[in-house]
Amino acid sequence: MTGPQAGFERRVQSALEAAPSRIPVVLGGCGTGRTWLLQRLRDRAGRSAAQYIDVERCATTPERFLQAVTASSPFPWHGGGRTPATAREAFDALRAFFDTARAPGGEPCTFLLDEVLELRTFESFPGLRHVLRDLIESLSASANRFVLTTRYVARAHRLLRDATSRFEVMHLPPLSAADVTELLAPIFDGYEQMPTDDRDYLGRTVQALTDGRAAYVRAIGETMAQMGRGADPISALTALLTTDGALNRWCRFCYELRLHRARGYGALKAILDILAEEEPLTLTEISLRLHRTPGSTKDYLSWLEDVDLVTSRQKRYSFTDPLLRLWVRLHCRPTPPLEEDVAREVQRYALARVPQPEPAAALAYAGMEATPEERKGWGIIEID
Repeated sequence: MTGPQAGFERRVQSALEAAPSRIPVVLGGCGTGRTWLLQRLRDRAGRSAAQYIDVERCATTPERFLQAVTASSPFPWHGGGRTPATAREAFDALRAFFDTARAPGGEPCTFLLDEVLELRTFESFPGLRHVLRDLIESLSASANRFVLTTRYVARAHRLLRDATSRFEVMHLPPLSAADVTELLAPIFDGYEQMPTDDRDYLGRTVQALTDGRAAYVRAIGETMAQMGRGADPISALTALLTTDGALNRWCRFCYELRLHRARGYGALKAILDILAEEEPLTLTEISLRLHRTPGSTKDYLSWLEDVDLVTSRQKRYSFTDPLLRLWVRLHCRPTPPLEEDVAREVQRYALARVPQPEPAAALAYAGMEATPEERKGWGIIEID
């Protein structure tokens, strides 16, 4: 098992192969690679022995979710002859399917439930007040294997507070600089003369810009490949954050999704605006800028923490995802940013995060002397 985060993947696999198997609950924010991990686990187990389910995509009603899961499953379902009469019956049938389904030969099978906390939406249906608690209880007693993921770290910890020891919480780590370098290897292959030290520095640069989030790393890598020889990560990030850029759309999705899962939509956006201008800030500093009482501001901040948009360290609040903070600075304004606005903000962001190279490091591809623009792209940022 090789590749980025191979050590973490082995840890998850070991939990599945234990006797009795444990249930990994993989926690990680938007873009950290949870889906990528589950898909590799499915391919490793074989598609006849494992079923991947993107809960977020198909959790509509209990009845339709049951139908979607069983219709796409490689495992036979023996309850399809009877249509559930209520939402409760449909949910109980789903739990029975997770418990009794078997792989070929009667062996236990594996269910990979991506963004499992989305099943909480079923709690608005009659008779389903404790969907997640009931699901956790039934999975813990099953002979089958399960891997659960969610982007909502705080909510998952609360849910599993009283769960059995079979559940093992695993925080998906950010990609290291070495992981990033490995992930970007196909791009490096186009630059045969690039020294190893330059490849390592490029990996460290991208890791710093992305905070090690796999989705951001891959987006920068793909954009650099499209830009061709001489492309650099800062220019790629600038392009990705323009109005038509892919990371603009991705960050908007993550931003709106989390806010809609929280309470106090407008006030929460205001706090994120405040933190985008300056962070970290204390509760008092935020409440003064928000023109709200410290009590109500504390509630708002707790709701932001509940969906992992902000983090508190030593009573000072900041964005959990630094790149999302940059996006808010750029795009949560009355008019879309101009390209020069994006370039300026990305340069400022990079200056604060990118490690400066050794003076003797070769910075231009193929050993050529670096131009001022290339120096900026590689992280040597010269401010007039």
